[in-house]
Amino acid sequence: MDFETLLSYEWGVMMPEFIILGVAVALSLIDLFMPENRNRQLLGLFAFVGVAVSFVSLLGLWTSDVTSILGDTFRLDSFAKSFKALLLIGSALVLLLSIHYEPKERIAYRGEFYYLFLTALLGAMMMASSGDLITLFVGLELLSISSYILVAIRKKHTLANEAALKYVITGGIATAITLFGMSYIFGFTGSTNIKEIAGQLASTYDENHQYILSLAFLLTFVGLSFKLASAPFHMWAPDVYQGAATPVVSFLSVVSKTAGFVIVLRVIVSVFAQTPTGSSASMLMTLAPYIAFLAGATMIIGNTMALRQRNVKRMLAYSSIAHAGYVLVAFASLSMFMFEAIWFYLFAYVFMTIGAFAILQVVSQHHDDEDISIFAGLYRRSPFMAVAMTIFLLSLAGIPGTAGFIGKMNIFLGAFVVEPAHYVLASIMVVTTVISYVYYFGIFVQMFFRPVEHTHRLQWPPGVIAVVVICIIGTVLLGVFPNIAYDWLAPFEHFSDFLQ
Repeated sequence: MDFETLLSYEWGVMMPEFIILGVAVALSLIDLFMPENRNRQLLGLFAFVGVAVSFVSLLGLWTSDVTSILGDTFRLDSFAKSFKALLLIGSALVLLLSIHYEPKERIAYRGEFYYLFLTALLGAMMMASSGDLITLFVGLELLSISSYILVAIRKKHTLANEAALKYVITGGIATAITLFGMSYIFGFTGSTNIKEIAGQLASTYDENHQYILSLAFLLTFVGLSFKLASAPFHMWAPDVYQGAATPVVSFLSVVSKTAGFVIVLRVIVSVFAQTPTGSSASMLMTLAPYIAFLAGATMIIGNTMALRQRNVKRMLAYSSIAHAGYVLVAFASLSMFMFEAIWFYLFAYVFMTIGAFAILQVVSQHHDDEDISIFAGLYRRSPFMAVAMTIFLLSLAGIPGTAGFIGKMNIFLGAFVVEPAHYVLASIMVVTTVISYVYYFGIFVQMFFRPVEHTHRLQWPPGVIAVVVICIIGTVLLGVFPNIAYDWLAPFEHFSDFLQ
């Protein structure tokens, strides 16, 4: 590839990624030469500004046509733009939280946290725009390796070290399984380009090949299920959530999970959703019952296990597992509105989850504990934050008037607009949602109906207050006026350019 060919590419479509990369490199150099006694919180503000500028550059590309560069390994289509927006919004909110995070044992490597955070975000953004299995895998590894280090950033905390070890082991196994499944896809088609793979699988059909393709599908999906924390590949999540720093947990719960669904949609739907010539159904339609089974098991296990938790982080970990099951319902249904339903749910999940973790961060730091009893009497000590936490819990539970309700309703209705309708899966979704009321309302009871041990008010840092206010606005607006989000997606015409 000569210099003129490189100049001929429309590098502007990668501007959001270039900004994140540039800020990450700048932060690493600044941290290297900054005196050790200087406050590293300024680096967090610099990282936040970088993410904000990247988001503005993405908005500048919002109405641009589908663009593919570097041999179709990087694509800027409606799918990439919409999910990058979620990744950047979630990352900006998490960065605001991290600036004010001060654990008891102190973080000696706070500067490293910020540029590792940005490299993880960069990997997730690359996954959203990948048009090739190789770049997709590189983005996945960039996200994963950075996440392993972020989990262990509290070096002197025993639970953090244990969590990081478990995360590395399970993540490595998941990566191997995913790569094994992708190797079958490459071996069968002779290409790593997703569009070429989809074209070859759609033009050829042989019953003898279906077993190999089924194995490739299951291996790839099982490997990616670790990233989603869906049952039965979820066992790392509770320990990692409990041991990791609260901003890191927020990142894993929102940004990393969104990236997991990005790669599932990019690979599984692009490659296996095409109906081959001579066949009556696509591979994805044929194997949809397996996805439905995983969705049902994830919802049941996540919600029932959360009932027994006293540690709030572990409770929210199982809650996160259950929410992965809800999103998998939309994936198993394969309705024509699947992309919109998944995108809206993940958008709502950004606000209600990060808002809940923001309040948990301050309350747990004040008590140096994460037991549910730390919320006792919160309404008397901080009425606004108690009401805010109530809004986030109601949204997570799917109560009408909140973004969580609209998101679940979209997925629930999507299970009925297909043939055959998924009555069992929809029923499990309703029952497990009702079960979730028990542990969500347990926190509600602590805040409003339990006596408070200490009457002094909590100190709320300005960054945390900003995050809580933004998350309240997002949760309520998306619950009352969901068309705001759909109007934002209007230029994309139901992601019609996804497979172009």
